[in-house]
Amino acid sequence: MSITKESELIGMKKISKVVGTTLKLMKKYAKVGMSTKELDEYGGKILKSYGAKSAPYKMYGFPGYTCISINKEAAHGIPSENKILKEGDLINIDVSAELNGFWSDNGSSFIIGKDIHNHQPLVDASKNILRKAINNIKGGVKISDIGYLIETEAKKNGFKVIKNLAGHGVGRSLHEDPENILNYRVRSNRERFKKNTTVAIETFISTKSTVAIELDDGWTLVGDKGGFVSQHEHTILITAKHPEILTKSNGIFL
Repeated sequence: MSITKESELIGMKKISKVVGTTLKLMKKYAKVGMSTKELDEYGGKILKSYGAKSAPYKMYGFPGYTCISINKEAAHGIPSENKILKEGDLINIDVSAELNGFWSDNGSSFIIGKDIHNHQPLVDASKNILRKAINNIKGGVKISDIGYLIETEAKKNGFKVIKNLAGHGVGRSLHEDPENILNYRVRSNRERFKKNTTVAIETFISTKSTVAIELDDGWTLVGDKGGFVSQHEHTILITAKHPEILTKSNGIFL
């Protein structure tokens, strides 16, 4: 969304702090032996305590307060009593919500317990690439140039990117223009980031796949060629210089 007055910025900062704090607390709460349903319900209670409403549930009727994806699931994993967290699991939590008419979005991949499956290089690449992408965004920068940066950095680290999952504008709804802040360059896309707008920037870094496909449950996405995916996401305010990270309360970069 375009920020045109102080009250809009205050609103975006408020909901961004809520979703960031919820994500941080959920990551801390997640333990071996816990179901993803229990973890999701914990996150739902935090959102409710702030008066915020789950964005995926409110917008799309998603069967959970948050999206929790495990191991081979790339995104939009459904919380379930039957999904039990195990030592070394790669988990992604994506928290988005609405408060007082403002929406914000953030996510993070991490490892449960000890990294017995060596997922850390993938997680670190996803996080570091997001940081570099954000550091290069300001008003006037081509969206496709950031996509090129993300894919180039992924390749340097020996990974790929998921090409049909993307960042997006956010603010007055969960998904706004620009609708596709892709993880690779589309040369024909001449759209540029605009100063004083809020967007969700997210990396989808993969070990094998380049396309996410939907499972029969109608929600869960997995890679077309298998493997693992790590995602990190921040909602930011674009300025003439360095962006302001509105969801910094999630502690991803700490």
